[in-house]
Amino acid sequence: MTIDLLTLFPAMAQGVLGESILGRAQRAGLVEIRVHQLRDYTKDKHHIVDDRPFGGGPGMVMKAEPLVDAIEHLRGEGADRAHVIFLTPEGTCLDQPMVRRIVQHHPRLLLVSGHYEGIDERVRQGWIDEEISVGDYILSNGTVPALTLIDALVRLIPGVLGNEDSAGDDSFEGEGLLEGPQYTRPEIFRGMKVPDILLSGHHAEIAAWRKSQAFARTQARRGDLLEGKQQAEQMVSKENKT
Repeated sequence: MTIDLLTLFPAMAQGVLGESILGRAQRAGLVEIRVHQLRDYTKDKHHIVDDRPFGGGPGMVMKAEPLVDAIEHLRGEGADRAHVIFLTPEGTCLDQPMVRRIVQHHPRLLLVSGHYEGIDERVRQGWIDEEISVGDYILSNGTVPALTLIDALVRLIPGVLGNEDSAGDDSFEGEGLLEGPQYTRPEIFRGMKVPDILLSGHHAEIAAWRKSQAFARTQARRGDLLEGKQQAEQMVSKENKT
């Protein structure tokens, strides 16, 4: 996979991208991540990327010219054309099925990080393929959301995780449940003991216990996930009957 990140804050991204799983994945050649400064695509001597909004209002809006020039230069054309994603609070909320879909269908990505009050609407209409939000809150710019998306994507690339089963056991994977409680040594810590079932050696019973714990935790903390799962199953059942 190849990921290009277009941002006004390359230094903010570089530190994160060089560490932990992201850094190891790049050094192993499993993913190529390139960070680009948007100001490099301006044509004026002051490298201006924003201007006041037409019609008035607070803040500044990112100009169309440098954004379009950068996107057209970085995305490529034809079969090798990158899928262009704009990180914005107005986008579709990121979830694990979306991450899997992107990894499976888009080997080349161009992530556009916004700033100020947003970008000129004409850029969204003509040059953006998909808009993604990482949650219902506002951040200073789109670089941190872009890094969140990159991290989620890279974890699913084959060979990135040392244990290939790790991603499948994460929350939201498999049956879409939150991950249940985990324990490690010592067996007793400040009077709190590891559940006996995990020390029993009965793998089938342990698996059943973990599934029940995952379901209980999901029901208690994110009941909406179970409702969504039930709705999806009902839709599939209806389609199979028709």
